[in-house]
Amino acid sequence: MSKRGCRISGADAEERMMKHEPAQIAGLLFEAVQQARIFPDSKTFTDCRARFDDAHIQRAFMQQLRDFVGAHFELPAEPPAVALVDSASLAEHIDRLWTLLERAPQAARPGSSAIALAHPHVVPGGRFGEIYYWDSYFTAEGLAVSGRLDLVEGLIRNFADLIERFGYVPNGTRLYYLGRSQPPMFCALLQLLERHRGFDAIRPFLPQLVREYAFWMDPGFGTQGGQGAPTDTASTGWPRAGAHVVELAPGELLNRYWDASDSARPESFAEDLHTRAQAPASRRASILRDIRAGAESGWDFSSRWFGPGGTLAHIRTTELLAVDLNALLWEIECRLADWLGRVGDDRAPLFAAAAARRRALIQAQCWDASAGWFFDRHWPSGARSEAWTLAGAFALYCGLVDEEQAARMAEVIESRFLRPGGVVTTLERSGEQWDAPNGWAPLHWIVVQGLRRYGHHRLADDIAERFIGLVERVWRRTGKMMEKYDVCDMALEAGGGEYPVQDGFGWTNGVVRALLAARKGVRG
Repeated sequence: MSKRGCRISGADAEERMMKHEPAQIAGLLFEAVQQARIFPDSKTFTDCRARFDDAHIQRAFMQQLRDFVGAHFELPAEPPAVALVDSASLAEHIDRLWTLLERAPQAARPGSSAIALAHPHVVPGGRFGEIYYWDSYFTAEGLAVSGRLDLVEGLIRNFADLIERFGYVPNGTRLYYLGRSQPPMFCALLQLLERHRGFDAIRPFLPQLVREYAFWMDPGFGTQGGQGAPTDTASTGWPRAGAHVVELAPGELLNRYWDASDSARPESFAEDLHTRAQAPASRRASILRDIRAGAESGWDFSSRWFGPGGTLAHIRTTELLAVDLNALLWEIECRLADWLGRVGDDRAPLFAAAAARRRALIQAQCWDASAGWFFDRHWPSGARSEAWTLAGAFALYCGLVDEEQAARMAEVIESRFLRPGGVVTTLERSGEQWDAPNGWAPLHWIVVQGLRRYGHHRLADDIAERFIGLVERVWRRTGKMMEKYDVCDMALEAGGGEYPVQDGFGWTNGVVRALLAARKGVRG
């Protein structure tokens, strides 16, 4: 063989090596060995020569890893199959489902990531075998009309305990969810209980509601704060942001979604690292917190959160003043002003004043009169988001708008969001699950109840009937209550997101059951 041939062969080998790095310098095995500090000098392993080809080594490593996990960990139980039962009606089917989703009090178990719960509760179903915060309110609306107020009270008591323990209700009742919450629906749960049991039933939980509000309003300006939150701008300038709070000008406070951690989520570890690798260099330092903040919003994930570039790799959740979050916090301020006033608490006027300030700010920052809709606001630039989303309907649901605005919003819902199977979450088809063509039960409840609040009953009833009809057709065909639905093409199954479509399903059961009861004139 000529010298020239040897040089070509060597170059080819080097090129092949560069395209497929050996196990001792890249990949999961490399990370595991180096992180474990098996060798005192990190260079030792990188200089090793493999005894076997790379594919053989990777297979052996993964097999040993699977064997290790199987020997040392108890895998989560498979969710029970939800069989198609011979129910005379969809309402009866849902009433039967509650027993499958009901869980007894849960004690702390050594070695488990589950957070202990002292009271009975319900879970969403499918892969979600623990409580999720905002899911639970929508589930509770159905539990109430099914005659299961005992479980509604169990949810409230569990959330009150969590607030006492952590200062907030975590995203879900797993240790890896600590550091973030979800849209604050504890107040809505208390309003639901008050409708059925009166004010005395909710009076004991007012201290926990006040404490939860304090969690959302703790900025940690100039410090690491109670939530480990650095400030995003100099403490002497505006706007400035810390934790969930953004101060636009002195005393002008609105809120954003946030997470105390900026690492990959344990429950989506590989997915988050993949997303960070795809992100532009300018976003890699902040993207994991923005992903976590998107999870706190409950909209995980949606083009709603995307900046220029339009993909999950361009997520910027913490840069947006979220209209749904601020509407819910306004409602909490209003209810605390009322409820604390009833018990003679001198903080009531302070909450009334906070509500007045927030309403004015939401109107100024999020309402677009020419569009007739509420939008998130990009606080670093001062520009409104271009994304049309049903998050704007929370202002309608919470009662924050006047009659003229409500009429404009009803027109927008009918002209932009209405589809054959109900209302679509956004107008974008990004491939993410909180975008078109998908529709979600909780947002149907928000839209329908918001429209009814302002007397737009024809449109509210039309949306409710379309969604009930879609859910019932899928149930009759499959025996399943889905987490989400394709409201644009009702022959297709919803898709998108980080996991397969789930059935069970808590908030769909709750919303549909409550809508069915309202159809008969039985208000939950």
